[in-house]
Amino acid sequence: MTVELAQSGAEILLRALKEQGVEVIFGYPGGAVLPIYDALFHQNAIRHVLVRQEGGAVHAAEGYARSTGKVGVVLVTSGPGATNAVTGLVDALMDSIPIVCLTGQVPTHLIGNDAFQEADTTGITRPATKHNYLVKRPEDLARVVHEAFYVARSGRPGPVVIDLPKDIVINKAPWSEAAPTHKSYRPQTQPDLAQIDKAVALLKQAKRPMIYAGGGVINSGPAASEALARFARTTGFPVTNTLMGLGCYPASDPQFVGMLGMHGTYEANLAMHGCDVLLAVGARFDDRVTGRLNAFSQGSRKIHIDIDGSSINKNVPVEIPILADAGLALAALEAAWANSGEPTDTQSVASWWRQIDEWRAVDSLKYVQDMTKGAVIKPQYAIERLYAIAKEMGKEIFITTEVGQHQMWAAQYFKFEEPNRWMTSGGLGTMGYGLPAAMGVQIAHPDALVIDIAGEASILMNIQEMGTLSQYRLPVKVFILNNEYMGMVRQWQELLHGGRYSESYSAALPDFVKLADAFHAKGLRATSVDQLDDTIREMLACPTAVICDIAVDQKENCFPMIPSGAAHNEMILGPEHEATSAGITDAGMALV
Repeated sequence: MTVELAQSGAEILLRALKEQGVEVIFGYPGGAVLPIYDALFHQNAIRHVLVRQEGGAVHAAEGYARSTGKVGVVLVTSGPGATNAVTGLVDALMDSIPIVCLTGQVPTHLIGNDAFQEADTTGITRPATKHNYLVKRPEDLARVVHEAFYVARSGRPGPVVIDLPKDIVINKAPWSEAAPTHKSYRPQTQPDLAQIDKAVALLKQAKRPMIYAGGGVINSGPAASEALARFARTTGFPVTNTLMGLGCYPASDPQFVGMLGMHGTYEANLAMHGCDVLLAVGARFDDRVTGRLNAFSQGSRKIHIDIDGSSINKNVPVEIPILADAGLALAALEAAWANSGEPTDTQSVASWWRQIDEWRAVDSLKYVQDMTKGAVIKPQYAIERLYAIAKEMGKEIFITTEVGQHQMWAAQYFKFEEPNRWMTSGGLGTMGYGLPAAMGVQIAHPDALVIDIAGEASILMNIQEMGTLSQYRLPVKVFILNNEYMGMVRQWQELLHGGRYSESYSAALPDFVKLADAFHAKGLRATSVDQLDDTIREMLACPTAVICDIAVDQKENCFPMIPSGAAHNEMILGPEHEATSAGITDAGMALV
């Protein structure tokens, strides 16, 4: 390691960021970080994007990171700047998004004195981050920055905070190169080949196999998704994705049975319930996927590939744990499968596919759209038309979402063929995520078509970021499914709380067309089915940011749905499927 005396801490910070390949910072200035902003002013290598609130900065960095595979970088001031970033940090932690968040801090001699805009940032963010640092010595600054990027991107990715006292960034600091390896944090990436052989032997015996792939496949990189597709096609096994894993396996592939979990397809959930061998790759068995744990895939023998050892056997006991990078493990599975002389039970697997096809024929995502002029727009139809018309554009398409019914409809009806095209808040379920995430994606992919599929309630959480879109001329399209309710809350109140709609109706919504105009963007509205296609085409053709307000059926619910605490074979289907089931719930929906 070479050490040399250098410039101010702020200049050393930017030098380290540049060495780490940083091209963009999302941030908001304040007193404690003004020396860093002054250093930013004197260079052109790193671009700064001025957001309108620090929470938006972290979500923008998440969108940037998720769509590129790079580390997203955030710069905020001390006190409220840091605390405003906490929700985004937890969001990134839950969804394994690599972020480095630089927070200002009062000078070291004032720490603990309740100085102006002081907060115990490392204390507050300890449970919100993968790791955090408080830099107390100038000679530690460059090393900490290098180390933070290594921690953020290595193993299971996640957010890292570097808390920077003002005197550290003002005073002179020495430069140090990044260390080639970390002395203690060295995640295991290569799989144990003996475990791989055991997994292949078990998979070869499967009569009702299932491959369950999550966001870890996407985090591993494009090669992991390619390896997953090759392995699935070689074996002929069905594949399902988590919400975060959508795109790691092509949605158009006949072996894809759809998303599973609370709003997953009938065939995916019943296949998971009835499989005899389950291969889980880069997924953590969260409660929205498993439903009631004591009823989850009870008869199956389970193989779990994950780079995070703490996720293995955490929620669901597994027979064959494989601690490794998802892509490397899948490549090893491919090789071991090819070298294994054991036959597969092709007859039983073919019978299993016949059963899955029967479930698939139920068409659990079916809905009825009245095509009469003036008819109310079904939200599912709005997403299907958005998907079809966007594909006609011939552009690379990236989708972000807010959180709620619209998020689930987007997951169900917008088909993803590639990884890194779908950005949504999964684990934390953060309303307000989609708009700032979309601007981060658009910064990373300036020529792409970036659409935030939103609800009218969620979009208002961070609507101020429309100002950022205008300032940087980011042509993000905001596609609002407007039912005037907090839709998922209303749905649960209807189905589970006797139709008592307590505080879920939005009685004073803004005029979104006028609101768009106020933010120097284009505003559009469609209120009936005959207006929908033309409105979508106008939105997609517009060279500027657009808010597109789509009035949809207020009473439409998102199905299928596994109620909280229910099992995979206890799905509620929509009213079109009442005949599918032997039982009918009080809400008049089919219970299967």
